[in-house]
Amino acid sequence: MGFFDFLNKEKKEQLNKGLEKTKTNLFGRISKALLGKSKVDAAFLDELEEILISSDVGVKTTLEIIERIEKRAAEEKYFGETELNKLLKDEISLLLDEKAPTAQINFNLEGVKKPYIIMVVGVNGVGKTTTIGKLAHQFKQANKKVVLGAADTFRAAAVDQLKIWGQRVDVPVVALGMNIDPSAVAYDTVAKAVEMGADVAIIDTAGRLHNKLNLMNELSKIKRVMQKVIPDAPHEILLVLDASTGQNAFEQARHFMAATDINTLALTKLDGTAKGGVVIGISNEFKIPVKYIGVGEGINDLQIFNKHEFVDSLFS
Repeated sequence: MGFFDFLNKEKKEQLNKGLEKTKTNLFGRISKALLGKSKVDAAFLDELEEILISSDVGVKTTLEIIERIEKRAAEEKYFGETELNKLLKDEISLLLDEKAPTAQINFNLEGVKKPYIIMVVGVNGVGKTTTIGKLAHQFKQANKKVVLGAADTFRAAAVDQLKIWGQRVDVPVVALGMNIDPSAVAYDTVAKAVEMGADVAIIDTAGRLHNKLNLMNELSKIKRVMQKVIPDAPHEILLVLDASTGQNAFEQARHFMAATDINTLALTKLDGTAKGGVVIGISNEFKIPVKYIGVGEGINDLQIFNKHEFVDSLFS
């Protein structure tokens, strides 16, 4: 086995382990519904719909899956649990292929203008700052020069936590202290990235949902100030969502999408929840790439989301 084969195997094992609770809950229940079935009938479809909705796949995506399975079942004959299980897996994979875009930029930052500026948004408690630290580590592993910006200045813990991550992964952190204008931190971070010839700058922002207009104004101001240094910054606005919150993650996504131009998503804490079906629903419904998934607490447990590997793991 070659080195890269070993890394791929390790990644798949992490994914399988991280999705264990979801597999047990969602697809364990589906397996029971399939037990003894030799055809897709109305009773099975009703049960499947209930399972998917209660597992936070989302109503819209669930109805699309049911419609696709019903259509296939009317056209073809399936016999036995194995074939029915494959039918469900295939239709979920096809749905994601057709409806869910794939993020084009990975940790190698191939073909992008540098420094590549990432602004990270999300409510407090979703794992936003931890995600930034893990991203910094992954970029470092790809031999990229990284700088972090602590622009969540209304919460002392956020600034301190990012500093700790900076020390842990050995990257500089621009931090101006508590209650400083977040835009000033963002400006200094982008300027620092240009000055040091960094490949990527990752900027943390406040995770408050107290008022949609205030949030919109604050994020817009941060963007405008960064653009004084790099006119097209930020290149990526990454929304971090906690998968364990289920339907609340959908609401947070809608809120932030109304406030700013989200173009990538990260779903954290999949290892601690049975609600991993939310990844399928969010991928399909919002038409924004799910770029990263968190499948564990370890520093290497943030993975680039691969739709096919995800579905394969759920059905394995």
